[in-house]
Parts: sequence; C-alpha cells; structure tokens
Amino acid sequence: MSVSIYYGARRAQPLTDTESAAVERVVAERAKSFPYDDEESLYLYGGDDEDDEILAGSTKLPGDPGRWLPVTAHVLDSVTELRRTVGGAEWHVHVDDSDVPWDENEGYALPGMRDAALAAELGGLCGDPDEQLG
Repeated sequence: MSVSIYYGARRAQPLTDTESAAVERVVAERAKSFPYDDEESLYLYGGDDEDDEILAGSTKLPGDPGRWLPVTAHVLDSVTELRRTVGGAEWHVHVDDSDVPWDENEGYALPGMRDAALAAELGGLCGDPDEQLG
C-alpha cells in the first residue's frame, strides 16, 4: 500500500506569466536539491481551468521508511515555497486523508518530520533481511 502527499491551489484568476515563470523556477530549484534520484519528488499535474485549479500535484512516498521523513520534509518545503510564490489562492495539502496544517512562520509541516532520532529509527526498519533474522 502506498502513501502520497497531494497538493493543490485554486483561485478565480489563472496564473500570470510572471507567476508561471516563478513556479517553474521553484520546481527546477527544488528538483536539484531533492535528496534521492530514484524517488518521486515534487510533481505538478497542471491546472484545470474549469474549476479554478491553478496548481495540483502529488508525490508518492518511498517504500523505504528511512526515506519517508527526508522526502516529506523536502516536498512540504517545496509546496510551502510555491504557496509563498503564488498569492491569493486557496491551498489544500494532505497526506492521503489527513490534512497538513499551514503555519505562517513554518509553512507546511508534520510533527517530527525534522526529528533526526525518528529518522534514524525509521531508517533502522529497513535493512538487510538476513541480518534481521539473525
């Protein structure tokens, strides 16, 4: 079973050319700093003019629990940057059925997503199966 982060923004006015260029810059810069070449990162589908959707996307979280927190933090930081780039939109960000809260100072974040001890513990869940047996 996979878990994904979903993100989208709606407003009555479409993206301006300046906003579209800024979104493209954010996506390109965030792609360069993504920690894993073999995992999904920030992915935008594009907008749907019929229902005022100006941005939408999703990211499937990795199968390796040791990568969950770095990927989650990177994607939510990316969406935070997008939200701050595109003004006047109503945003919805969620992990499957659970909303990710917005904080004006921190942006989008989940409890523990920057906790090094938790990341190490999750990393220990996925290792060589022969070593775990014994």
